[in-house]
Amino acid sequence: MKLTQIVAVTAALLAGPVTAWASDHAAHRIVGDEREIVRRYETSGRNGSSSSNSRGSDALLERVVAVRDDGVELEYDLPKNTSAPDRARQWQFPARLFKPSSGPAKLVNADEIDARIDAWIKAAGLTRASCGGWLFTWTMFKIECDPQSIIATVEAIDLRSLRAGEGEPYRDIESRVSGMLTRTQAGPRGETYTALLPIDPDAVRRTRAEGDVAVAQIMDKTLTLDDALRRRARDTISGTIAITLETDAAGTVWRRTRVTTLEAVGSDGTPESSTHTEIVTHRAASEQRP
Repeated sequence: MKLTQIVAVTAALLAGPVTAWASDHAAHRIVGDEREIVRRYETSGRNGSSSSNSRGSDALLERVVAVRDDGVELEYDLPKNTSAPDRARQWQFPARLFKPSSGPAKLVNADEIDARIDAWIKAAGLTRASCGGWLFTWTMFKIECDPQSIIATVEAIDLRSLRAGEGEPYRDIESRVSGMLTRTQAGPRGETYTALLPIDPDAVRRTRAEGDVAVAQIMDKTLTLDDALRRRARDTISGTIAITLETDAAGTVWRRTRVTTLEAVGSDGTPESSTHTEIVTHRAASEQRP
């Protein structure tokens, strides 16, 4: 699954964006600085007697465009070695976001991106009426055509706004409550913090219901989200979200590991289990990967 293209419904639950408590200030930003953001993920699951496993990775390049007293403007783009065909299959990037010292991020080049969407839709043989619908190839994909969706995509892999410290609260969109960070390792090169949060069963049920609606659409059947939610209300859901944050010597988070473990029993009594691991790393573009 490409982070920069369309979102697979089967991964939507386990790769939700994180809501941080701290703001992303412009301090220590220098115009022209570039950081490589890499996301690696792996999902294993079991449904009844069958099992499945998938893995992948994607990357973005973050560049500081401007630094102002009230915030910072950043450009996000595909890696420089992205091939022309792969770039042609994307419409989201390059994207420029202004992140104020307080308040939500804003998309700077929305008009430019909207024009790319038109070209992307035409090349794919689709129309604007297809937006929001679903396609099936080797998995299910939502046809995303909203430029503002880029903000959520970027925020899901943002680490700069995370505040790591003993006893600091940590929030996750898939949990109703905050977890408290605990320092588990400290040294001259940085520190490691962990937190464990319970998963929100209603969030899982909603994601599963949205998946049911997508499957029905692909099979040319009619199923409303309300009907799907009523069916999924009988599902038994439990699980945890384990967070590990690693900081550098300056206290900046450079790697986040998120492990979601899910146990479910459907209305038909079939047990399901899955584990999704997502690792996001931020490194200066000049650094060599380990």
